[in-house]
Amino acid sequence: MLVGCPREIKNHEYRVGLTPESVKELTVNGHQVWIESGAGMGIGATDDQYRAAGAVIQDGPDPIFGTCEMVVKVKEPQAVERAKLREGQILYTYLHLAPDPEQTADLIRSGVTAIAYETVTGPGGTLPLLKPMSQVAGRMSIQAGATALEKAHGGRGVLLGGVPGVLPGKVVVIGGGVVGFNAAQMAVGLGADTTILDRDPEVLEKLGIHFESRAKTRFSNKANLEESVAEADLVIGAVLVPGAAAPKLVSRAMLKTMCPGAVLVDVAIDQGGCFETSHATTHADPTYVVDEIVHYCVANMPGAVARTSTYALNNVTLPHALKIAQLGWKEAMRQNPHLAEGLNVHAGQVTYAAVAKELGYQHLSVDDAIS
Repeated sequence: MLVGCPREIKNHEYRVGLTPESVKELTVNGHQVWIESGAGMGIGATDDQYRAAGAVIQDGPDPIFGTCEMVVKVKEPQAVERAKLREGQILYTYLHLAPDPEQTADLIRSGVTAIAYETVTGPGGTLPLLKPMSQVAGRMSIQAGATALEKAHGGRGVLLGGVPGVLPGKVVVIGGGVVGFNAAQMAVGLGADTTILDRDPEVLEKLGIHFESRAKTRFSNKANLEESVAEADLVIGAVLVPGAAAPKLVSRAMLKTMCPGAVLVDVAIDQGGCFETSHATTHADPTYVVDEIVHYCVANMPGAVARTSTYALNNVTLPHALKIAQLGWKEAMRQNPHLAEGLNVHAGQVTYAAVAKELGYQHLSVDDAIS
């Protein structure tokens, strides 16, 4: 198969879909790989390193979108990229379609076969292609929140770990999944007063066993959420409904109960955000203020630590890319139902039920798509 990897063009996105090591794996297995010149510069990978791995370097994205059978990216294709997609082509990347009707409509019009990293499953309903970026984003959320809490950045001037004789900052993590767990680890490590809310008793039990007295757990009902948010210096939104839009758990009215200069970090912003007042921001302009509360809602947080993120991502995306290239996407999905869960759009139809429901499209089952 001819596989292509363009340079990412989203604001301050420095990751790349394929590392030189991943290119080597593809080429030694008999596949051709085209890389856009400069695609790997954000992770310190030069065109010469890609050539040494067996890639052909292309000037600009047009040859890749125009010729390659499979396009491997990191972030969802931007409008100018979506216009280049074509029928019969495979797009393999993060998509996050539920809160993005424009992207969904463009992918439908293109006729492309779009496979979303974030809905590929693993044993026990896990999301292995989302997990490494959730780990990165969870850990970064505390770094970002701690910076936003500084007075010079609009925050209330609280040091999360405190100092002897001064209480630590209060961190509230909404959601005890991968993002929430990693956020809590960082917050606890800094010495913050940390509380994690979740609705699953088993998740709360596991968190309690892991953190012991270093973090508190609370069942996430309306009363507990309102009380916790009101007392927080930093709130991390770490809620995920796979493939669907995130629920709005923190209302604008709740902001008025918080201390001025407190910070909200919405890690769920890729799926529309879990705060009523959230809207996506970029690394170039990451925060804004609503009712004296600082909001950090960067939609591609892991892009800031591009080298770590890219290698972590390639570790989990490459095995599926190899199978798709070896067998074709249909046969790869027939053999692996977990990969089949990643199919979101095919030949002008939506093939992921949560996206179809959220955006009002008729749902084509994956079984019908691969039959």
